[in-house]
Amino acid sequence: MRIRWTPAAVGDLQSISDYLKDHNPHYRQRTLRKLYEQIRGLKDTPYRGRPGRVEGTREILFPPMPYIAVYRVHEQSIEVWRVYHTSQDRP
Repeated sequence: MRIRWTPAAVGDLQSISDYLKDHNPHYRQRTLRKLYEQIRGLKDTPYRGRPGRVEGTREILFPPMPYIAVYRVHEQSIEVWRVYHTSQDRP
């Protein structure tokens, strides 16, 4: 199973990276690495996340980090739709 990223999810990660680069550069690399590791782990357990707010999606939290990824499981892949900060408004 492979991981596919939507352009919106790639943009979300870039926004997270840019924000942390300006506000907490030491936390930036660790945060991004952990996000990628957790999302890659979905290859082995794709239904680990809870059912999402949008029908057909799932959501995974990254405690203690304040982020949530929205994704959809397909037969051959996992499509990451978005990566939000938990304080953001989202559908």
